[in-house]
Amino acid sequence: MGAVNWLGLWTLYVKEVRRFAKVATQTIVAPLVTTLLFLAIFALAFGARAEAVAGVPFLEFLVPGLAVMVMVQNAFANTASSLVISKVQGNVVDMLMPPLSPGELAAALAGGGMTRGIVVVAAVLPAMAIFVPLTIHHAGFIVFHALAASLMMSLLGLIGGIWAEKFDHMAAITNFVVTPLSFLSGTFYSVERLPPAWDFIAHLNPFFYMIDGFRYGFIGHADGSLVGGVLVMLGVNAALCWVAHRMLARGYKLKA
Repeated sequence: MGAVNWLGLWTLYVKEVRRFAKVATQTIVAPLVTTLLFLAIFALAFGARAEAVAGVPFLEFLVPGLAVMVMVQNAFANTASSLVISKVQGNVVDMLMPPLSPGELAAALAGGGMTRGIVVVAAVLPAMAIFVPLTIHHAGFIVFHALAASLMMSLLGLIGGIWAEKFDHMAAITNFVVTPLSFLSGTFYSVERLPPAWDFIAHLNPFFYMIDGFRYGFIGHADGSLVGGVLVMLGVNAALCWVAHRMLARGYKLKA
């Protein structure tokens, strides 16, 4: 229909969704259990003794950050693993042969990763709300940052999956890029408590803005500029979209 192969795009997207839905115990239930374990550890270690952060109890401050962290890790893992597995098994050609443009390929693959991230966070938040009271201060910021963050990590997983030639390469990206940026983004603390130099460095981390904006939607407090955070998320996603499109258009490490 028109200039876009909507049927092909939708088919590849559905394939990506069914791929993680078939192993829901691994892709949805496991992250849920892991996140609840994180919450239990912090509750047992600090509990009522924890100092309030940004005027709210520590656990209420913590929950949105944990939710974003598990969401983006799963969005990244979905697109990255899909491509690496296809390349290792030698069936990536089945994805490249259909009449799909680079933009359609990127949209379908990133959409599958986004869907997994959103499904995971939609399961995690109600589960954590059983133990920690959550209020919604601004639903628009929650929705925007959930979509923007999951898209960002899906695109990063797409780029990493194209670049990687084996699972060790993806493990390196996860261990040395995704995990450090996640943990150093204010997930477990307010960056306002950091020394000035480290506070400045934290504001250079795009992960900080996706957590800060998402958390603001729940507790009504942001450590950084909300407008600046929205612009950073839009800018980073635009840049990642361009890189992913160029890599697919050139067939980088995908075509002989």
